[in-house]
Amino acid sequence: MMKLKKGFIQVYTGNGKGKTTAAAGLAIRAAGANLKVFFCQFLKKGNFQISEEKILKRIKNIKFIRFNQEAPFFNKNLNSEKLKEKVNKDISKVFKIISSKKFDVVILDEFTYLLNLKLVDKNSIIKNLLKKPEFVEIIITGRDADRDLIKIADLVSVIKNKKHYFNKKIFARKGIEY
Repeated sequence: MMKLKKGFIQVYTGNGKGKTTAAAGLAIRAAGANLKVFFCQFLKKGNFQISEEKILKRIKNIKFIRFNQEAPFFNKNLNSEKLKEKVNKDISKVFKIISSKKFDVVILDEFTYLLNLKLVDKNSIIKNLLKKPEFVEIIITGRDADRDLIKIADLVSVIKNKKHYFNKKIFARKGIEY
């Protein structure tokens, strides 16, 4: 099994479309190179299957998990303490998986929101990211990446929205946005 000599921390952020799509593309590329990938999504609760989930779950070298967490921006009546408790249990699992060295690439989709919404302790997260095994590549996606997260990252891509059909009241389409 191939291993990376050096793993980096990448952040895909910004208000533009394509952060999760870029991460999914990287997961497919890494799996094609015989790397083991752990892809997890935060704050995307629902009984529906997101399109990338369907295909990523079929690829042998990719383990895909969508944590059952509801996003506060979709439910204003959400119990934030229960959400915080759930997110912290899930984060603990994720860092155990990272430390296990079973995966070469770990994708933390929509992860920036956990910091932005103060659902996790930022200092603890930064410390755990810096303790990752040397060969593990970590990809973090989401809008408004925290300044300290950007500081520790080795690569930061800002996906900027220049023009978007959402402004014409065309909303998320299956197979394109989800």
